[in-house]
Parts: sequence; structure tokens; C-alpha cells
Amino acid sequence: MSIHEECGVFGIFSPRYTDVATLTYYGLYALQHRGQEACGIAVNDDGLFYSYKDLGLVGDVFDSNNLSKLPKGNMAVGHVRYSTTGGSDRKNCQPIEVNHQKGKMAIAHNGNLSNSYELKNKLELDGAIFHTTSDTETIAYIATRERLKSKSIEEAIEKTMNIIDGAYSLCVMSPQKIIACRDPYGFRPLCYGKCADGSFIIASESCALSAVGAEFIRDLLPGEILVFSKDGLSSITTHCNTKPKKTCIFEYIYFARPDSKIDGKSVHEARRKAGRILAQTYPTEADVVIGVPDSGLDAALGFAEKSGIPYGIGLIKNKYIGRTFISPTQESRVDQVRIKLSAVESTVKDKRIVLIDDSIVRGTTSGRIVKLLREAGAKEIHMRVSAPPFLHPCYYGTDIDSEEHLIASKYSIREIAKMIGADSLGFFPKERLSELIDSNEFCSACFDGIYPTRVLPGAPKNRFEQKISKGSEV
Repeated sequence: MSIHEECGVFGIFSPRYTDVATLTYYGLYALQHRGQEACGIAVNDDGLFYSYKDLGLVGDVFDSNNLSKLPKGNMAVGHVRYSTTGGSDRKNCQPIEVNHQKGKMAIAHNGNLSNSYELKNKLELDGAIFHTTSDTETIAYIATRERLKSKSIEEAIEKTMNIIDGAYSLCVMSPQKIIACRDPYGFRPLCYGKCADGSFIIASESCALSAVGAEFIRDLLPGEILVFSKDGLSSITTHCNTKPKKTCIFEYIYFARPDSKIDGKSVHEARRKAGRILAQTYPTEADVVIGVPDSGLDAALGFAEKSGIPYGIGLIKNKYIGRTFISPTQESRVDQVRIKLSAVESTVKDKRIVLIDDSIVRGTTSGRIVKLLREAGAKEIHMRVSAPPFLHPCYYGTDIDSEEHLIASKYSIREIAKMIGADSLGFFPKERLSELIDSNEFCSACFDGIYPTRVLPGAPKNRFEQKISKGSEV
């Protein structure tokens, strides 16, 4: 089982009418790793909104035909999604669009609210009817309500931030402006840059800026609201420094692309550090170090550098398989890991292997990878994991499940090693996480159970779907 993060957001505000849809398409392509279930683009053409969204990868959903149907404009917002709350349903595709008395609004959101239980319940008691099962619609309802009582969209977003809690990086488009904001904890990344033609770009990661030729300017501060309009760029910082900074440490370990920087820290370097620390913490005699593609490769390189054991390419990933891949039926008896990964026999045969991966969730995938390497002739397999053991669920936009589904919550490291078939196993030491980014300003609740926000007691991992299955809407 792989870990997934909810989504990536992208926005553009241009000083002229241009093909903003195609530029957003390229930006979403660069953010595809953040969400592979659905995607969408909304374009603002002189106050009129046109959008297209559907389930699937960016390259499958958008082709030259439906892209050409989106008009030119000077603003657009885009979104790639992986569901954590709410299922894989077209109704949950983003951006979410709202029509209200003062105009229109389109919202793209990355993260999960930790107080959505209460908020959604209150809204429904006030007569709100929800059409999706994602937190984003809750934000949209509140932002719309506040917009009807406010002088501007930015004032409405500022008031909305007083009500919602948890993880949210937002890109909000109104008829005249684009608003970008990051929650006061800074759980999820958000940055902006500028193109040579004066267009401003907002994106979840800096790699998307590079993809569209924009120069990186800076990350948004936790709690900051940026307003992009015909009058230029302005910043609202009333929510800054109101909460301790808690950027998700797993962004550096797994989610983000290695060529991105988050809050000034290189993702690639953080992963190399993880590998070096693993080599220092769990030394072993071996012939070759290999990584599980893709996020295990940088850590494997760091392990090899520190240990002096040669680095090798031992696993090849089929890059043409995404979330839309049709899983084999039980009758076909085909192992998905074999389809997605293959072992390089010349690297692993008769060798003592150090195998580096980013995480172990249930242990099923790790066991299959170990078996794959054994069948390719590996003599010993010493598995090292560049994250600490997952012991607690995440409520901030990561699909780390509840404790009963996490192998490290039920078994010792020695027992896990035996279950997955490894000769030895070592997890990244939790107390050394700060060394990855030279800072203590991060969230590691999935490892230590210390949640920065209030989490409702007994809240199920997949909040909306589990409540619905019990016969009542939250």
C-alpha cells in the first residue's frame, strides 16, 4: 500500500488575455505526483467562468479538444486530486465553483480540515445541502457566507480563516482577483512566482513554477493571504504568527518532487540526509544499496554515500501505470507489484542488498518487493525506511489510516522484518527528524500522535464515508 496526499493546486493571474488553460495544464502536469485520481481547470473570461474536470490523470482528462473549448482569459485555477476524505467520484473533482449574489467563486484546496465535523453539521442545520463529500465544499460554503457580509473576497477569506481549522492551502478565483492563502500552521506548501510577461503563478510546489517558465519568488508564510488583482499584488498577514509553524515533515520524505524546495529547504537534500542518517544508525555489511522508485532513490543515494556501499539500480518502475491502472482480479492471480516494479537481476543476484523505501504502512507492498528481489537472486535483504514507523492517523490531508491498519502499531520491528521477509529492518529515528530540514517547525503527528490542532475524539479516518455508511450524514 502506498501513501497518498490529497492534492495539488495551481493558479495564474495574467496582465493580458492569453491561453491560461494550457499554461495551467502544464502546471498540473508538474504536480501530477500529488494527486492522480482527478483533475480540473476553471478559466475566468472577463468575469465568466468556464471549467472542465473529470476523474483521471491530467493527460487523460485533458486533450487538445477539450482544452481548446476553454476560452482565453487572464485568470485560471487548477487542481489535481487524491481523495482522503470523500471517495473517487466526479462530484468531488475540483475546482469547486459557487454562484452567489455578489458574483462567482472557484476554489482549489490542498489539505483537510480538522474541525469539518462541527462545521458541516452546523451548516446542514442551517439548511446547507452538500453535493460533495470533501472538505473543500465546507470551505466554499463558509467563504460564500462571509463574502455576502464583506466588502471584498480577501476580507471574506480572512474571516473564513477565523472559522476553519486544520490544513488548507487555497487558490480562490473571483471575477476580478485570485486569492492564495496558506493555513496558519503551514501544514501544506504553497509558493508563487512570476513569468517574463508579468503573469503571476501560484502552485503547491516550486517544480510547477519551473514547468511554466516562472521565476520562483517565495513561499507563502503560514497564515498569509496573497491578493492578485489588476492593482498588483498585496499581502494580508493578520493570521501570520498566530499558530506554531507545523509543515508536514512527510512532504520532505515522500510527497514533494525531489526538485522542489519547500520553505527554502531542498526536498532532494532532505532525502539524502535521511539516507545518511539511516546508514549511521543501522550500519550493515552489504554489496549494493538500492532504492524503491521513486521517493526511495534519493535516500538510497545518501545511504550509499555515508556507508561506502556502492549504489545500484535494482528496481525499475513502469512509469506508464498511474492511479487509473485496472487492478487484476483475484482470479488472474497477478501481483500488482510485479506489474509496477521489476528487479534488475544483474544488480541483485547473489548480492547482499540494502533496500531503501520511504515508508511501511501495512507491510503488504514491502513484503512483495522483498519477495521480488529474492526471486531475482538476492542473497540477503536489509530493509531501511526513511520515515519513522507510522503509529497514528493523519487528519491534515494524508491518507495514513487509523491504528488498526498500521502494521507498526501492532507489531515490533523484529516481527515486521519477519513478516515482510527481510533479514533486518530499520526505521528512521523519530528524534532525528529535525535534522532533515534543520528545524523543529514541522508536524509529525503520524509518528508521535502529537496533533497541532484539536481532533475530535473517536473521529474515523475517512470521516464522511464512514458516517454515511452508518446511515447518517455528518
